Amino acid sequence: MASCLLRTVAAAAAAGGSQSFDPTSYRKRKIAVKTLKSFQTPLPYCSPSHLLNPPLPEVRSQAMANGGGEETKSQEIWDFARALWTFLRPHTFYGTLVASCSLAGRVWIENPNLMKWSILTRALSGLVELLCGNSYIVGINQIYDVEIDKVNKPFLPIAAGKITSKQAWVLTTSFLAIGLCTATFNSGPFLSSLYCFALLLGTLYTVPPFRLKRFPIAAFLCIVLVRGFLVNFGVHYASRSVLGLPFQWSPPVIFITTFVTFFGLVIALTKDLSDIEGDRRYKITTFATKLGVRRLAFFGSGILLLNYVAAILAAIYMPQAFRPTILIPTHTIMAISLIFQTIALDQAKYTKEAASSFYMFLWKLFYAEYLVFPFI
Repeated sequence: MASCLLRTVAAAAAAGGSQSFDPTSYRKRKIAVKTLKSFQTPLPYCSPSHLLNPPLPEVRSQAMANGGGEETKSQEIWDFARALWTFLRPHTFYGTLVASCSLAGRVWIENPNLMKWSILTRALSGLVELLCGNSYIVGINQIYDVEIDKVNKPFLPIAAGKITSKQAWVLTTSFLAIGLCTATFNSGPFLSSLYCFALLLGTLYTVPPFRLKRFPIAAFLCIVLVRGFLVNFGVHYASRSVLGLPFQWSPPVIFITTFVTFFGLVIALTKDLSDIEGDRRYKITTFATKLGVRRLAFFGSGILLLNYVAAILAAIYMPQAFRPTILIPTHTIMAISLIFQTIALDQAKYTKEAASSFYMFLWKLFYAEYLVFPFI
C-alpha cells in the first residue's frame, strides 16, 4: 500500500509540470519561551474588590495625582501654621496669656460668690482683645525690622521668607481690627482708652519716623509701661469691674505691679543681648551696643536679684498681707536659678546662642511669677 501511495504522489508531481514538492521547506517554528526570571517582579497588592473591578489606567493616574496634591496642600497648610505661630512670638504671647489669667484668677478667687457663667464670656473676650493687641505689636515690629531680623533673627518667618510682606500686613491689620472691635464692644470707654494707648506705644516703638526703639531710654520706657503697668492695672481693673466691684489697690496687686514693672525693665535691657551685630550694622543704639553684653547681663541680673530679695523681705515684714510659706521659698528658688543661669552665660563667653538662651530663661521666670501670684 505504501508503494502505491508513492506512485500516486509521483504521478501528481509529473502532472503539475514545474511545481515540485520539497519536504525540507517545512521546518520547525521556534517559539520564544520566557523563563521564570521574567516573572520575578513583585505584583502590587489588590483587594478582592479591585480584582473584580480593576481601575482603568487613566483613572488610577488621576487618583494618584489627586492624592499627591492633597498631601502637598496639607503640608503647605501645616508649614504656614508653624510660621504663623513663630510670627506671634510665642514667648510674648504666653506672657500676656499667663498674666491675664493670673490677675483675673486672683480677683475671682477672692470673690467666689460673685462669679457667674456670663462673666466667663466677657473674660474670654477680654483675653482675645489682649492677645490680638500683643500680636499686632510684635507683627508690626517684624514688618519694619525685616532687614535687621535677617541678621539677628533669621528664623523669623518674614526674614526667612515663610510669610510674605503682604501676608504679614493682612495678619497684623486683622489683629488690630479684631482687638479694637472687641475692646469697643466688650470694655468701657476707660479700658478702651488704655488699650488704644498701649497700641499707640507699640506703634511708636517701631514705625518710622518715630521709631522709638532707636533711643534706649524711650525704648525701655515703652516696654516697661505696657508690660509692667498697663497690663497689670488694666486686667485688675477689668476683673473687678466685671464683678461689679470698685477698683481697689491691694498689697498683692501693688506687689505684682511693682515687681513686674522692674522685671519689664530687665526684659527691656536684655532683649538685645543677642542682637548686637544687626543693631550695629543698621545703627540702632541699644544698651547692649553701648555697655556690652557682659556688663548689661550682670546689670540686668542684679536688678532682678534685688527684686527677689525685696519680695522675700516683703513676706517677712508683712506676713498679714502675704503668705510667707509660699512667697519666700518660691522666690528663693527663682533667685538661685537666676544666679546659676548668669554664671552659665559667663562661662559660655556670651555667644549669641547663650545670650538668646539666657533671655528666654528670663521669660520663664516671668511666667513663674504670675503662676505663683494667685497664691501668695
